[in-house]
Amino acid sequence: MTHYSFLILQPLPELGDPDAIRRHFDFIRDCGYDGVELNLTLASLQLMAPLEQWLTESGLALPSCCTGEAYGEGLCLSSPNPAARRDAVRRLIEYLDAARPFRAILVVGLMLGTLRDEPNPDVAKGRIVECLREVGAAAEARGAEFVIEPVNHLQVGFVNTVDEVRRLIRAIGSPAIKPMVDTVHMNIEERSLTQPIHDCGAELRHVHLCESNGGLFGTGHIEFGPVLKALDDVGYDGFGSVKVYRRATMVEAAKTSIEYLRKAER
Repeated sequence: MTHYSFLILQPLPELGDPDAIRRHFDFIRDCGYDGVELNLTLASLQLMAPLEQWLTESGLALPSCCTGEAYGEGLCLSSPNPAARRDAVRRLIEYLDAARPFRAILVVGLMLGTLRDEPNPDVAKGRIVECLREVGAAAEARGAEFVIEPVNHLQVGFVNTVDEVRRLIRAIGSPAIKPMVDTVHMNIEERSLTQPIHDCGAELRHVHLCESNGGLFGTGHIEFGPVLKALDDVGYDGFGSVKVYRRATMVEAAKTSIEYLRKAER
């Protein structure tokens, strides 16, 4: 693994004024990252034009964007409410357009919904397939791709494993939709942290690297060395996006995580 990005959890407008955003980007670059992953929101879309300049000046790429904040607005791909599903599809297509200048991959996970949204998994999956076929067609027309994140069953009600995501993608039938892996979710749902990577093989398009407790690397029990080796084994040449969402500041998380991963590569 040679390319690392850092997932900034706060949506872009919450980072402050342009100077504050640039300082965040410069710090992440100085830690040794090649890119940042951002959480998209409607408010974020207003900053996509200057974002290109900020990233260029900081020397960072934008390889990926998360979409899960939209679920908090009620936009859900498995919802029994047709309007909510239409709005979810519309929002994802908006995000495709926003990400297109950066050639960034959209990460779709939380928007799949939970059993509270739809208690029948088969019905839910049927709705998800129908919605993502439309988004997939829009992505194909734009020459874009997006990934479906296998999120653990405590957060998403359906397609929680990498194999389930791969089967869902086959059911959708769009070449624009690819699988990704996330170590914290695999730690909960999978028997192995490396076999799902080998199962994806060349289809793997994105990776979240996250400790088992969501905290600083080394405070949980995930062995990142074998994960990084498995990525090398399948020829993965994308980004490994560092995700730390508990018990650490962004400054602490960014600095210590890449140091930990560089050691794990050896």
